[in-house]
Amino acid sequence: MSSPKERILETASGLFHQQGYNSTGINQIISEAAVAKASFYSHFKSKDDLCIAFLSARHEYWFYELNTFCSKSTGTKQRLLAAFDFIIYMNEKEDFRGCSFLNILSEISQDQASILSLIQAHKKDLRKFFKNEDISESLSDHIYLLFESSIIESQLFKSNELVYKSKEIVDSLI
Repeated sequence: MSSPKERILETASGLFHQQGYNSTGINQIISEAAVAKASFYSHFKSKDDLCIAFLSARHEYWFYELNTFCSKSTGTKQRLLAAFDFIIYMNEKEDFRGCSFLNILSEISQDQASILSLIQAHKKDLRKFFKNEDISESLSDHIYLLFESSIIESQLFKSNELVYKSKEIVDSLI
């Protein structure tokens, strides 16, 4: 059995991703993780601290999966097109839940600057992923924006149709 901290983080990750940040209460996390309230607070001072741990772990997981998925591709164009296939893969794996970072962004207040900072860092890293010496900065930004909108639209409509269309656009641009 995993440690209480691991169970809390694993439980919160599933709940934040499926239910949303604001719809998930600490008591639900404590109950489903089968830990004592004191154990929760010994590892996380607040729900925001838990959210930061979740987003940090999600960032590592998500980029590992993206890089692994795209590493099979040879050449810039194939790697960038594979990134859109990755969206399709994640949509099927996670039932079109979209981007955890954008989902939480829509739920936080202006006072939660540390969470916002992590979300911004994730998006900056994603933007860097699309930068490549073989294409212009303007084109890499365009591809990044198509990628982001593909995630949002596929979540909204629970369909990969616009992901495929974005992939076709990227294919024609490169």
